[in-house]
Amino acid sequence: MSAQAVRELKVQGAFEFTPTVFPDHRGVFVDSYQRAALTAAAGHPFPLAQASHSRSRRGVVRGVHFTAAPPGMAKYVHCTRGRALDLVVDLRVGSPTFGQWDTVDLDEEHCRSTYLPVGVGHAFVALEDGTTMVYLMSGDYVPGDEYAVSPLDPDLALPLDLGGEPVLSQRDRDAPTLEQALRLGILPDYRTSLALEERLGRR
Repeated sequence: MSAQAVRELKVQGAFEFTPTVFPDHRGVFVDSYQRAALTAAAGHPFPLAQASHSRSRRGVVRGVHFTAAPPGMAKYVHCTRGRALDLVVDLRVGSPTFGQWDTVDLDEEHCRSTYLPVGVGHAFVALEDGTTMVYLMSGDYVPGDEYAVSPLDPDLALPLDLGGEPVLSQRDRDAPTLEQALRLGILPDYRTSLALEERLGRR
C-alpha cells in the first residue's frame, strides 16, 4: 500500500486525498481508497454502505446535494474518467465554516478523492464529456432524506463559469438558495452532524 497525501479543506472535517499513481507499459495502478489514510485524517474508519457512479457530459452541474441529519451520510468521491471540479459546501447550521466552500480537481490522471463529512453538501462541474464520478457512501440512499441547495445561489458564488449555461436537472434548478433552505429548516445542524460523524466509526 502506497502513501496518500492529505490536504485539509476549508470546510471543517473535509479532506482531499492524493494517491501515488503507478504507470507502466500496461497502463496505471492506483489505490483510490485507503482505510488507514481516511481513518487517520477523519478520526474514524469509513463504513461503506453503498457505491454508486454517475456519467456526465461537459457543462453538467450536479448538486449541491446533502442528506438530512439524522440519518446523515458521509461520502468519499473520486473521478475514474474525464475531469471534474469537485465542490464541498458547508451547510451545517452553527458550523464555524457555515456557507463556505472549497474545490478539489478530480481527474483520471491524478486520481484524487474528496471526503465529505456528515452534513456537508456536495456538487461538481463536469469539465469533459463522459466524466464519470464514483461515490462511496456511509449510508443507503433514501430519496426522502435527500435535499439540495441551488448551485446558482449568488450568495454562495460557486465557480461554475464554463463559458456557457450550466446543464442542471430540474430538481437542482428549482432548489432553494442557502438562505431559503435555512428559513425552511431543512439544513443539517452542526452539533448533530458531528455526533453522527463520530458514530460512523462504531458501525
